[in-house]
Amino acid sequence: MAATSAPPASAYANGNGTHAVMAAEVGAPTNPMATALLTDQYQFSMAYAYWKAGKHADRAVFDLYFRKNPFGGEFTVFAGLEECIKFIANFKFTEDDISFLQSVMPMCEGAFFDYLSEVDCSDVEVYSIPEGSVVFPKVPLMRVEGPVAVVQLLETPFVNLINYASLVTTNAARHRHVAGKSKVLLEFGLRRAQGPDGAISASKYCFMGGFDATSNVLAGNLFGIPLRGTHSHAFVSSYMSLDEIPDKTLRSKDGSRVCQDFVSLVQEWLQKIQVADSLGGVFGYTNQSELAAFASYALAFPSNFLALVDTYDVMRSGIPNFCAVALALHDLGYKASGIRLDSGDLAYLSIEARKVFRAVEKEFNVPGFGKMVITASNDLTEETIDALNKQGHEVDAFGIGTYLVTCYSQAALGCVFKLVEINSKPRIKLSEDVAKVSIPCKKRCFRLYGKEGYPLVDIMIRESEPSPKAGERILCRHPFIESKRAYVVPQHVEELLQCYWPGRSDKPRAELPSLDKIRSRCMQQLEKLRPDHIRRLNPTPYKVSVSAKLYDFIHCLWLNEAPVGELQ
Repeated sequence: MAATSAPPASAYANGNGTHAVMAAEVGAPTNPMATALLTDQYQFSMAYAYWKAGKHADRAVFDLYFRKNPFGGEFTVFAGLEECIKFIANFKFTEDDISFLQSVMPMCEGAFFDYLSEVDCSDVEVYSIPEGSVVFPKVPLMRVEGPVAVVQLLETPFVNLINYASLVTTNAARHRHVAGKSKVLLEFGLRRAQGPDGAISASKYCFMGGFDATSNVLAGNLFGIPLRGTHSHAFVSSYMSLDEIPDKTLRSKDGSRVCQDFVSLVQEWLQKIQVADSLGGVFGYTNQSELAAFASYALAFPSNFLALVDTYDVMRSGIPNFCAVALALHDLGYKASGIRLDSGDLAYLSIEARKVFRAVEKEFNVPGFGKMVITASNDLTEETIDALNKQGHEVDAFGIGTYLVTCYSQAALGCVFKLVEINSKPRIKLSEDVAKVSIPCKKRCFRLYGKEGYPLVDIMIRESEPSPKAGERILCRHPFIESKRAYVVPQHVEELLQCYWPGRSDKPRAELPSLDKIRSRCMQQLEKLRPDHIRRLNPTPYKVSVSAKLYDFIHCLWLNEAPVGELQ
């Protein structure tokens, strides 16, 4: 019987077993749909044409990069590398895969499918910028080398795995930047994401981009991301009265005593709040079904009581009901977590809620009550948070979903995968649109830092050129505009591309760090950028350049490859 799923990675080995060992180390792709068939049909057509012409083993070099930063900004965060490495580590066509390809490509010779059945990525090399790095247009995020037919088959899955990952990580980083370091950011996008695979990716890459937690339980299980969540409006509206709470007992936090009727304790505190002079008698009758829901939830989670307070009326019902339950919990040694606002004027409501919390702290001598956490949700965007900051608010945490995970303001990053060299001969892709002209040949990439510690410019050089050095004067040129050039004396030089999949070479392999380490790298990288590069409005473009030798080579090759017109 034909196999129905890919065999274990250990089954794929080159002569010395290196490929099998590396595959076992990196593990399987997170998404089981990321198999060798996850590519565009024309990749197989080209692979067959390469094979038919005897070119399939030609050594090719491809660059994966993007042409423009997303969201109207001037920076991007690179993500998706780990999944790409997992993909090639497990790249193999099963018997079922081969049978399917034969059925949809009946015009191809049978020997081609025999060739495909033996294909793996043991002869592929992948060089990449570390995941979580801040990156810029035109600079290769990845350089992929190997047999041209095999690398061609990697184009679509690599672009797929990096495009959305980098886009949503960048979106998350922008939200983190506008919210500030002190605010808690919660990703609530599972129900709005493009399917379960989009949701899982969004949770992972939002955390990488600076979010603190997710509501997505599966993502928490897969990646170790902290989980956060409370309850919905349905839970509140499901209660009709306090009589629906069957067990009203609650043991104190230290276990020394048991409150036999927690509900009565809550009612006593509500009465005290209603008559408190410092609260000005603003609280009258509250919704008792909401009070029942809050009390019931507190009995279930006395150490983590956070209430959604806008089901009926935030200030007239939700806030006093919450305070009553929170004070009753305090009597038993517990500390409530806070409230969530999911509608209305978030700036105004958060400020008014904070006033009440501070008044309660003073009136009843409850230390820390005034600092109760206020979480806001309700289709928040980067622009909404920026507007709240300008208005003034008392929100401590933002729960963000739809516009974050769908990257509503930009459909895609626009990554491309271009051939830059084959059989050691540089290749160039020309276009009437200069932005689409590729930068040929195998390259090394460096980031040059200035005296203040900020990166000044990224520079690409030919592989044969000597590396730039700190303290040495370097001419940096715009790849296509002759007049744009500058000398730079860097204080520090960082090489960007590292080897993450050495194939058959003996080059050392860079380790794939943990998600926490990638997240930390992302935050550190953003802190290194000049503020004007990452500001929301009119950010300064970051400079990307080539060496003088590469500049001359690009334009020489351009002239050689471009057809010469004839006027009649």
